[in-house]
Amino acid sequence: MIPFNVPYTPEISKQYVLEALVSNHQQGDGPFTTRASQIISNLVGGGHVLLTPSCTHALEMASMLANLGPGDEVILPSYNFTSAATAVTKFGATPVFVDIEMDTKGINVNQVRNAITSKTKAISWVNYAGVAPEIQVLQGLAKDFDLLLIEDNAHGLGGTYKGKPLGSFGDFATQSFHATKNIQCGEGGALVLNNPKYIERAEIIREKGTDRSKYFRGEVQKYQWVDQGSSYLLAETLAAQLLGQLENFAQIQERREKIFQRYSESLIGWSKLSGYDLHFAKKEDVHTAHMFYLVAENRDLRDRLINQLDILAIKSTFHYQSLATSKKGRTYYSKPGVLPVSELMSNRLLRLPLHYSLNEKEQDLVIEAVLEKNSKHE
Repeated sequence: MIPFNVPYTPEISKQYVLEALVSNHQQGDGPFTTRASQIISNLVGGGHVLLTPSCTHALEMASMLANLGPGDEVILPSYNFTSAATAVTKFGATPVFVDIEMDTKGINVNQVRNAITSKTKAISWVNYAGVAPEIQVLQGLAKDFDLLLIEDNAHGLGGTYKGKPLGSFGDFATQSFHATKNIQCGEGGALVLNNPKYIERAEIIREKGTDRSKYFRGEVQKYQWVDQGSSYLLAETLAAQLLGQLENFAQIQERREKIFQRYSESLIGWSKLSGYDLHFAKKEDVHTAHMFYLVAENRDLRDRLINQLDILAIKSTFHYQSLATSKKGRTYYSKPGVLPVSELMSNRLLRLPLHYSLNEKEQDLVIEAVLEKNSKHE
């Protein structure tokens, strides 16, 4: 079996976890949290970082900080993970779905412009596969219409757009450290605050609506309930695991980039069977080798390839399903057929195994299996 993903855990992560387990501080916001948060901040351009139990929790915090509620609208791409929408609807606001661009798989900025109404409060987007959409246009729209920007950077830690780190562009940016991500601790995330005016309230929301963080800094004599909130802290043992990953960031990225490039060079002629854009990141930008995907000519070809690889004990998979046409999404969106690229990617995109532990022999088997499928194309 060649798995689609194998979580990588360096030895230093194991050592740090043991240190956390024998310490007196296993709850959140301990020394490992502090060290991990600083490295993340450096990677995303200096924003204030709060570790969370997941990227979903970070998105929910962003919604709370944006004061989303009934009557508010948030524009987001339909080709997206469900958390982007549930973080909006949880507080009574309405998701407004727009399409994505064919090349970057990022939000279609022209549709964003047309979707803005007097109810629009924020624009939320994903740096899909660690590749940014036209963020400068989004920033211009936010300025012109007084909107907040929510940057879902779950795929993009270490990537850049026009020389600046991904995760540095939104008022709020979110990170994921799920087991499928380049840097992982099983389950985890982070909220990045690039606008300092939100830091104090974010700390309160994260600490169950209390000013507990101020208390531990000696700024108040006792802490109390002062705002809405929930329990959004990452356990210190997971922060310890995460720190070991972050300290090996360059090594992990170098390995993933090598695997990505080998796929690219070997499968460049695969276009007879499917469409595949080798240069999905602009030359001046840096993507994160988070995934390697192929786009088949139709759903049948995509599914046949997935099935054939499965027979050969190679696990590949599709990705997002368009939120606008999902069972819940249809309660918010009633314009079928106007988000064609999202539907195409839902039906045609597949991802090949790409993880730190994938060796050359295993990757050769994957490549050979894909090329064999191509030669048998009917």
